[in-house]
Amino acid sequence: MGEGFYFIDILIFAMIAAFLVYRLRGVLGRRHGEERQRPNPYTSRPGQEAGDNVVTLPDRARVPVDVPPPAPDEPYSLAAGIAQIQANDPTFDEKGFVQGAKAAFGMIVTAFAQGDTPTLRPLLSDDVYDNFAAAIRSRQSSGETLETTVTAIREADVTEARMDGRTAFVTVTFISEQINVTRDKDGTVIEGDPEQPLEVVDIWTFARNTRSRNPNWTLIETRVPS
Repeated sequence: MGEGFYFIDILIFAMIAAFLVYRLRGVLGRRHGEERQRPNPYTSRPGQEAGDNVVTLPDRARVPVDVPPPAPDEPYSLAAGIAQIQANDPTFDEKGFVQGAKAAFGMIVTAFAQGDTPTLRPLLSDDVYDNFAAAIRSRQSSGETLETTVTAIREADVTEARMDGRTAFVTVTFISEQINVTRDKDGTVIEGDPEQPLEVVDIWTFARNTRSRNPNWTLIETRVPS
């Protein structure tokens, strides 16, 4: 009999506990519009500056900044020309550009010697490509071959930089050591020395539309010191 009362007591306590849990759930689980919203741990709190974990990406849609060109009576300034380009193309970096220009120099010189017009086509402006292609056709029609080896690029310096409208122009002066040998259809050397590299100075101008999605520069002019 005592055990029966003990079991009834346990049952009553269990029912009371269940009722209390139900009431608590009814209060805690119900929103009445006055509770504060839980803060999002992945957003900055008001008045809190963004920390080191937040990386601000560059604005790709940045509007070009107008940097006035020097007055006609002012001496040319390479630094001002580079600043003009960087204002219109924030990704422009002189050192990075020179490295790319050196790679293009080797590719273009080698492709011209080999008559590789498909490689030349995307690297050159229309006028320069037409001149290169004409020289290649003339060489091939004569049965001649050109062997060019760039043994070293001793210097590659930006010597001119400017903006003209939306187009950036950068001129690089290359001082390289090359072996250039021209052979006739029988393989006889008719110009150059296959054992003797020569110093060659080239002045190349590259251009790019700074508003274009295409990041590549094209060679628009080649010349030698006058």
